[in-house]
Amino acid sequence: MSRVIVVTSGKGGVGKTTTSASFASGLALRGFKTVVIDFDVGLRNLDLIMGCERRVVYDLVNVINGEATLQQALIKDKHCPMLSILPASQTRDKDALSEEGVEKVIKDLADMGFEYIVCDSPAGIERGAVMALTFADEAIVVTNPEVSSVRDSDRIIGILQAKSKRAKEGGEPVKEHLLITRYSAKRAHDGEMLSHTDVADLLRIPLLGVIPESETVLQSSNQGMPVIHAESNDAAEAYQDCISRFLGETKPLRFVDYEKPGLLKRLFGG
Repeated sequence: MSRVIVVTSGKGGVGKTTTSASFASGLALRGFKTVVIDFDVGLRNLDLIMGCERRVVYDLVNVINGEATLQQALIKDKHCPMLSILPASQTRDKDALSEEGVEKVIKDLADMGFEYIVCDSPAGIERGAVMALTFADEAIVVTNPEVSSVRDSDRIIGILQAKSKRAKEGGEPVKEHLLITRYSAKRAHDGEMLSHTDVADLLRIPLLGVIPESETVLQSSNQGMPVIHAESNDAAEAYQDCISRFLGETKPLRFVDYEKPGLLKRLFGG
C-alpha cells in the first residue's frame, strides 16, 4: 500500500526541496519504489536538484489536464533505479492544480506500484502548498532553528490538522515528523540560534532528525545530485539517519552536541 509523504513548512528557503530530493532518494536506495512530485508550479526547482532538468518534456499539470500520461511525464532518476520524478510546470500558475486532478495522479501512481509518494510542497500556505498536503498520510515539517521559521512551521502544522483529507473526513491524523535543517551545534551552544530541543519543545511533534549546516548541500544541489549521495559528509549521514528512523530503526541523534576545542587545538587549529 502506498504512503503519501508531504515535505512542508510555511517559510521558504529552509530546505524543503533539498529534503524532498534526499528523502526520496534515501527511500529508493533502501529498495522502495518511490516517486517525488514537485508541487511548486511556476517556480520548479526539484528537477535541478535531481539533475534531470534537460529531460523534462511533460509535467504534473500536463498529466492533470490530460495532455500527457504519467508514463510520459515520469523521469527515471539516474542515481537510483527505484526512484522517479514528476516535475512541476514552469509556465502555469498554482491555480492549474485541482484537488480532483491531484487525487487522480496520486491514485494512479499507487496503482503503478509506487510504495512511497513524496510531495515537495512550495513555500507559503496558499493553493500549491494545500494541494501538496491534502492527501498526505505523513508529513515532514522542515524548519530552521530560528524563531520566524518555527512560527511558520507551527502555522503549517495547524493547516495540516485542519485541511488535509484525513482531517476533513475525521480519520486518523496525518503522522507528523519534525526535521531541523541548517543546524550549527556551536551557534546553538553560544545562544545564537535555537537549540534542537527548543525547536522540538515549541512545535511539539516528534523529532525525525537534525541536518547540520554544510557547504556540501549547496555544492551537491549545483551539481544536480541530492546531498544524500555525498560520501563522508555529515549532512548526507544525517539524512541517512532520518531514513532509518522513519523506517522504524533506532538511531541516536548526531551532530547536535558542541565540544569546546582544547587549548592545543585553539592554538594550532585543526
